[in-house]
Amino acid sequence: MERDVSGQMPESCDAEQGRPPFLLVTVVPYTLLAALVIFKVVVEWSAGDDSLLIDLGLCGLAAGWMLGMFTLRPAWWERPLIMGVFFTGLVVITAILVARDPVFGLFTPAPYIYAFTILRWPWRLLGVAVVAVVAGVAQASDVPKTTALGLTIFVIIVVVNIVMMCVTAWFLQIAEQEREQRLQALAELSRTNRLLEATLAENAGLHTQLLAQAREAGVLDERQRMAREIHDTLAQGLTGIITQLQAAEQMHDVPERWHRPFEAVKTLARESLAEARRSVDALRPEPLETARLSDALTDVADRWSRLHGLAVQVTTTGTVRPMTPETEFALLRTAQEALANVAKHARATRVGVTLSYLEHEVALDVRDDGRGFEPAGLEAGTVGNGASQPPHRGGGFGLTIMRQRVEGLSGSLRIESEPGAGTGISACIPILPAGSHT
Repeated sequence: MERDVSGQMPESCDAEQGRPPFLLVTVVPYTLLAALVIFKVVVEWSAGDDSLLIDLGLCGLAAGWMLGMFTLRPAWWERPLIMGVFFTGLVVITAILVARDPVFGLFTPAPYIYAFTILRWPWRLLGVAVVAVVAGVAQASDVPKTTALGLTIFVIIVVVNIVMMCVTAWFLQIAEQEREQRLQALAELSRTNRLLEATLAENAGLHTQLLAQAREAGVLDERQRMAREIHDTLAQGLTGIITQLQAAEQMHDVPERWHRPFEAVKTLARESLAEARRSVDALRPEPLETARLSDALTDVADRWSRLHGLAVQVTTTGTVRPMTPETEFALLRTAQEALANVAKHARATRVGVTLSYLEHEVALDVRDDGRGFEPAGLEAGTVGNGASQPPHRGGGFGLTIMRQRVEGLSGSLRIESEPGAGTGISACIPILPAGSHT
């Protein structure tokens, strides 16, 4: 059979080993040869002809040649040059046998088998043609060649053998090519199916992440709405009640019998105002409920370090100033997403988180010394920290959410990276008073 450019036997030879069918090339030739030997011995032994020994010697040579050059040397089956030498020698021995006795033309199926199984195209076509000449000579051995008619018949028989076997080889080659094309198409289809399954699984993960982000955003929006409602209605109303009671006490002389109810009302209003403020504080995003942003960042970094076994250095610079819960939440989530991308993609040995309080803004920087990536030619926000990935892979989706959070607060998100030089993500958000709302 034809081999491919890598020197491997095609799949049409042996489905598992990439070699000629074992029984066909190791049993049939020896069976034919053994049958011919038995026939020669039975027919000529009683005649006492010395040529029998020569024929038996040639048969032994053919058997030894097949055994030593092919059957016992499976490693040579994939070496075209050695197989070419083997086939040539077998054809020569077969031709000598046919020249001595045309009955050995019955052995020509053996060279045909080897021609179709071990020769590469187009050498296979030449090998088949040579064997066809030997077979044709054996078939036309009884045709007289001394006359023009006899010679013509002889040539016709040989040519018919050549044409028939070459046409057969040609069609088998076409059928083999079509089979290989089908196998390649099936392999490509299988690869496409695997890619499709991976894409579907990835889309399912992105869908889950999108739902989680949407749920998180919805919970945050509701918490912030409730906090604003409490602040703008209950807290301000209670503050107004306390102010009015104090003004009434200062503007008028309150009768003695009203002092106790006035004090009770003011005390109750102050207690309710304190509860309202505690409720507003309780609705801050977790883990900012009980800690400042710098402390929350330290806590997130510690948990990340315990999980991934890599220390994170957290640094805070500048004068700490209060800021809106939205700003704190956006910076905290930025740090969490950046650290998550470092764990997934960066292969870093050092990671640092810096929170900087500047004059008019607060900046968060997350840097690593990982493998980095080449941001050139990629849209901003499509590649996660420390990973050179297509937009639909890695941290692209998380980075998009991160960018939306920061830019939604009039801030900016920058990515700096270089292959082998690590990655840095920097988020800057203007500082607004803690009680402001956008």
